[in-house]
Amino acid sequence: MRLTHVASLSLPFGPLLSYELAVSAPGEQLPPSFDQSRHVGLGDRAGSWMALALHLDAPVERDHLAAAWTAVVRSHGTLNTAFVAQADGPATLHEITCGPGEWIQHEIAPGQPMGAALQGVLDAHCRPLSRPSHRLCLIETADGPTLVVAADHSHVDMWSMLVIVRDLLAALAAVQQGEHPTSPPAPAFVEHTRALRDRPAAPPEIHRRWRELIEAGDGAMPRFPLSLGAPGDHPERVVVRDVLDADALEAFSARARQEGVSTLALTISAMTSTTRALAGTALRAVFPVHSRYEERWHDSVGWFITNSVLDSADPDPSACAAALKESLRLGSHPLAEVLAPWGGMPEEPGMLAISWLDMRRLPVTIDTQRLDAQYISAGIRTDGVMLWFSTDSDGIHLRCRFPDTPEARVNVGAWLDDLVARVRRAGTADDRTGAER
Repeated sequence: MRLTHVASLSLPFGPLLSYELAVSAPGEQLPPSFDQSRHVGLGDRAGSWMALALHLDAPVERDHLAAAWTAVVRSHGTLNTAFVAQADGPATLHEITCGPGEWIQHEIAPGQPMGAALQGVLDAHCRPLSRPSHRLCLIETADGPTLVVAADHSHVDMWSMLVIVRDLLAALAAVQQGEHPTSPPAPAFVEHTRALRDRPAAPPEIHRRWRELIEAGDGAMPRFPLSLGAPGDHPERVVVRDVLDADALEAFSARARQEGVSTLALTISAMTSTTRALAGTALRAVFPVHSRYEERWHDSVGWFITNSVLDSADPDPSACAAALKESLRLGSHPLAEVLAPWGGMPEEPGMLAISWLDMRRLPVTIDTQRLDAQYISAGIRTDGVMLWFSTDSDGIHLRCRFPDTPEARVNVGAWLDDLVARVRRAGTADDRTGAER
């Protein structure tokens, strides 16, 4: 499934609507996760959402879609919570109740692209302090509707978006057959937050290794190793690349098996070689890893992502596999305790983060080809570099966000070009130097 950006999203022209749920006043206070607190602590703002778009090949009655959406929202705990601003401290998380509401039609200004109109709706309603901070949007055409499901990142991750869409399609099918829509029972995300807080403290070696990595970054999380221009938030530049098609991915996967590593480890080998060749240093990056440690969380919706650090100095695939294993181990402990000496995650401008999602290995699936499904990122200002890799049966796709400065255009652009070339060579080279050349 392609990763795209709201500004480059291809949308049909038609009436743009969104479903506005009825919402109760805030109820019981709940414990937020470490990452929820960090995200919401940055304040209420536009562009903190994530979304998934899909197309249905037949018209759908609005009432049916509304009933299905309401059922899905009610079935997932985190979609029935909201953050509330406090005058004397950080925002607090509370239960809310969502019920049937109404369709709102949104104006599309003369000459305004559909993506810009959609962005305006999501920026207004899918914010950290919105109640609720999720939205179902609908574009109606004679060829069938385009649906966009969006939510503030504080309540979802990319895996969660698949769960929501899967459950929405199942609920819609039930409604269309005259049945009451239901979703599979799944524990609420707050249960995961409480479970993490009850886990044993991280062992001393985990604390020691985190300290070494942060000290290697001059007291902060890893940063992109080449100049991004003047520090500070800049307009973003988003680049979307189709790195490998289906056939090339099969060849790349075969090379990984030959090396005895995963496709991710072989990709890290290419990134390590690129970083060493262009910057003369090791690859160090923030590396988000999922925290769905147990099967019971597979069908839940929430921010089941924690951050780790990937430290890869040797491009040999086996060494990269070891670096990946270490990163997963570092991210398997609650960060609130681990990062307490720094007062939380020590971020500085220029941070480099790399995310990897292999949809072939997820226990939750949708027919992405039939639905023409696409992940959508919001438009923001940024001071760092973020890469998202998405792998599915169509191949490997890459989206990269970076500050749109002259220096970043040159340096990030060269880094991406070199990386993509190395990944492509690794699947076709006759020797093991494909990623290293």
